[in-house]
Amino acid sequence: MPQKKSRPTPSRLQSAGAGGAAERYVLKLYVTGATARSLRAIANIKTICEQHLKGRYDLEVVDVYRRPALLRTDQIVAVPTLVKKLPVPLRLLVGDLSRTEQVLQGLDLVAHTS
Repeated sequence: MPQKKSRPTPSRLQSAGAGGAAERYVLKLYVTGATARSLRAIANIKTICEQHLKGRYDLEVVDVYRRPALLRTDQIVAVPTLVKKLPVPLRLLVGDLSRTEQVLQGLDLVAHTS
């Protein structure tokens, strides 16, 4: 009797590894108001997400002046900070996110270089 080949389920596809096409990215960017550094970080992450994660990401921008309690909740010590909540592992990226290659590595969208 021939054996049935198992097909990958959507949940298996999502956990298939870093950068998988089916993975949904959940990101939270902490900024301090409308400072130049904060605006740069917002623009940079939006550009990166639209180029590399189009249609597969949720980005929440948190102004720590308006929601300071979240700093403690997510253990943020510097801003701007990008938190990659999903897919696991959780990652924190600090700065204005202008170094695209490092951001892509932090998001597990490209292989880490030694």
